[in-house]
Amino acid sequence: MSHLNKLYMSILRRSIGGLIPVLLFFSGCDPRVEMKPDLPAEIAFRPPMGWNSYDCFGAAVTEAEVRANAEFMAKHLKEFGWEYIVIDYCWYYPHPPGSIQDNPPQFRLPKDHSLVPWMPMDEYGRLLPDPGKFPSAADGQGFKPLADYIHSLGLKFGIHLMRGIPRQAVWARTPVRDKEGITADLIADSTSVCPWLNLMYGVDMSAEGAQDYYNSLFELYAEWGVDFVKVDDIDLNERYPYRQQEVEAYRKAIDHCKRPMVLSLSLNLKYEHRDHLKEHADMWRISRDFWDDWPKLKAQFENCALWAGYSGPNSWPDADMLPIGELRLRGPFLPPGPGRFTPDEHYTLLTLWSIARSPLMIGGHLPASDAFVIELLSNPEVIEVNQKSTGGHEWFNENDRIIWKAADPGSEDIYIALFNTGEETTDITLSFRELELPDRVRIRNLWERKDLGLFVHSSTFPVNPHGALLLKLQHEQTPGDTTLFSR
Repeated sequence: MSHLNKLYMSILRRSIGGLIPVLLFFSGCDPRVEMKPDLPAEIAFRPPMGWNSYDCFGAAVTEAEVRANAEFMAKHLKEFGWEYIVIDYCWYYPHPPGSIQDNPPQFRLPKDHSLVPWMPMDEYGRLLPDPGKFPSAADGQGFKPLADYIHSLGLKFGIHLMRGIPRQAVWARTPVRDKEGITADLIADSTSVCPWLNLMYGVDMSAEGAQDYYNSLFELYAEWGVDFVKVDDIDLNERYPYRQQEVEAYRKAIDHCKRPMVLSLSLNLKYEHRDHLKEHADMWRISRDFWDDWPKLKAQFENCALWAGYSGPNSWPDADMLPIGELRLRGPFLPPGPGRFTPDEHYTLLTLWSIARSPLMIGGHLPASDAFVIELLSNPEVIEVNQKSTGGHEWFNENDRIIWKAADPGSEDIYIALFNTGEETTDITLSFRELELPDRVRIRNLWERKDLGLFVHSSTFPVNPHGALLLKLQHEQTPGDTTLFSR
């Protein structure tokens, strides 16, 4: 099978009934509304939207905090499309009460080389939630009670995984489920380790039982009711190998368990692997950890422009979480407090993520959100750009002025994002002819939800330093004008 055919078949496999959602999408219909009862649920036809615990709670989030964020989302944000609640890493690590240790390590005891602290794990080497942090997981219940609660709110539930198999399972020689005679030590690759967290070994995918181990993980997660899985340590930098075989193993394991789950890969995935990522993953990180720091935000313009051609459906280059609201309540660095972006930088962040169609994962503690943050996250016109636009790409970039352009597939409208990455207010002029637009155009400011009026030939907008505007441009037909709106 050719490489293009593989990509085509991958999209078919992970869409609703093959080409049905593609046709519905480009006709302006929502495939979730039109979905037939006998078809499988769609996975990530649009960029996933949700909340992730890392930016505010690091490695030490608790069940009470997860529930509080889920309840806030259900009450205030669900109606706008926000739906995933994702517990980030080390949910199995037994933090001492009050501990805020990030990247928490295990240590070997000198006498028998056993590992401490010993993390909750079942007889098949599968890690379980720490009951100290997640009381409902006691007695081997895992995340099912918490997932059930989140589902009862009309939301979806996700977890973070470190690539591989626990070192403690290798030490204990735990059996691989349903593979007689195969134990964890026989499938582990002790040379394949994460450089920043030492809890796991990689899995030797050439070993008998390797795929069976990954299958058993996702059988467990399906029993819990997991809808989203973020797999970490897949890539890191130019000196680190992309873990291609294990990416394929995770995709096979999800397909094996027959429960729809978003497969999110982290971190800093290399562009050279773009076709393999598009074939196997639903979303993947295109940078290292992104934080509320202007130079990091400015750097994301290049990343988003590079990856723009690989957006969806069911494949989304991920510019990382939205570090807004109350951050770092329990790590990973700097004192706790509100995000450090200015209001203009907040608009730039959400505008770029929206027109580039990055997944939207909120990083801040939602119950502490102020009115400005809620307004940012509940603008339906901006969210529509992220969820429904097509062909978003960087159209112009010169002297700190950047313009992105995208189409609205349900109409003759287009979206234009104007960015000023410089240090002074600057005017940005849109020439309709250069944009391949007709002479007469109606313009709407999406952040202000305000019609700006009818413009002829061109329009000029002042943009604040580090700021952005997000506009919707619509062809204005004149009497006898039969020109089609150009996208």
